[in-house]
Amino acid sequence: MTEIVVLGAGIGGISMAYELRALIGRKANITLLSDSEWFHFVPSNPWVAVNWRKPEDIKVHLPNICKKLKIGFDATGAKHVLPGENAIELNDGRRLTYDYLVIATGPALAFDEIEGLGPEQNTVSICHVDHAKESAEKWERFCKNPGPIVIGAVQGASCFGPAYEFALIVNADLRKRKIRDRVPITFVTSEPYIGHLGLGGVGDTKGVLESAFRDRDIKWVTNAKLDRANAESVDVTEVGEDGQPKRQHSFPSKFTMFIPGFRGVSCMMGEDGKGLAGLANPRGFILVDKCQRNPTFKNIFAVGVGIAIPPFEPTPVPVGVPKTGYMIESMVAAVAENIRDLIAGKQPRSEATWNAVCLADFGNSGVAFVAVPQIPPRNINWTGEGYWVHLAKVAFEKYFLRKVRKGLAEPFYERLIMKAIGVNRLCPEPPPASSAE
Repeated sequence: MTEIVVLGAGIGGISMAYELRALIGRKANITLLSDSEWFHFVPSNPWVAVNWRKPEDIKVHLPNICKKLKIGFDATGAKHVLPGENAIELNDGRRLTYDYLVIATGPALAFDEIEGLGPEQNTVSICHVDHAKESAEKWERFCKNPGPIVIGAVQGASCFGPAYEFALIVNADLRKRKIRDRVPITFVTSEPYIGHLGLGGVGDTKGVLESAFRDRDIKWVTNAKLDRANAESVDVTEVGEDGQPKRQHSFPSKFTMFIPGFRGVSCMMGEDGKGLAGLANPRGFILVDKCQRNPTFKNIFAVGVGIAIPPFEPTPVPVGVPKTGYMIESMVAAVAENIRDLIAGKQPRSEATWNAVCLADFGNSGVAFVAVPQIPPRNINWTGEGYWVHLAKVAFEKYFLRKVRKGLAEPFYERLIMKAIGVNRLCPEPPPASSAE
């Protein structure tokens, strides 16, 4: 029996395990390996951080669900990936072997790269549900004695949407509490302009997000490097178009949140502190080809935030490319079909579209965008805004959590809706080459 291991049980990993079981059936043993028994819906973390959700609202306990689906589940966690031995060393010393490995770990959060950054130091975080829970406790204390707020994304960050969401959700919550007038908010980002998002913008995200900030009295600084986060201030260097320092800022802040840079998780790193040779780049992100397959270890695939994607374009301050939810689902679909083909003795040929469909909540409004494909030039480049986006994100949260609880892959009605707006998970297959006469 073919042994498939999916490493990581976040949005990419849980979707991957379900998709493999639906597509391959009982032709393979599937094991989902995680460092926790719980799935949590990361896009809802900004709501948790202001007490609009409780952690238990967005968490799902996985062992029994996997058991019903005949998916093996192990929450021991991985200590080392051993690609040359087709094995994973677990945290308890055991070894798990595989015929095919799908890496879906997500990233490690590089708080240590900037002085004072992170929940153990001077800033809060919304990158993990446990961080968001801690943020909620600090938020309640802050609201009893409010002051300036700084929110943003550091140099090298590749996930900007949640920073915008959090700034605007914080604004909405402060207004509900009738204390917004006591809280100056500054948004600090490494992007070259508001709404760049690591993608060169999508539709009019620049205009929409700048307008949202102006309407809500949120100031901003772009092309910014976070130098350090202090207990009650942040030190920032604003650079010019040539990348040289232009202006120094010290913003007072009693509540600070920055999206950190990402790197590969520890089990992907070698003893030299760099990504495993052949498997990952020096930063620890997994190298993949157009079929989501590692070029060196051809029985290893990867999906999600942990894969290596080069920056879209040069920018004065480094910014990365985001991996959005639907983009991850398209990777999942491609990998499942490619592993099925390999088991059947065929060559992998399915390619993910990397289309992006994103809902960013503002608390009482929001912005949605569709980028087909995610990287320009695009066939679809659309942005919309309004209260309907907030409602749509709430509905999607409930829908996705239901999929996880029920063990569902992509239902047919989801596929039909996406197809109707011109969004597909897989690239169309090229026609077979005609033979010479």
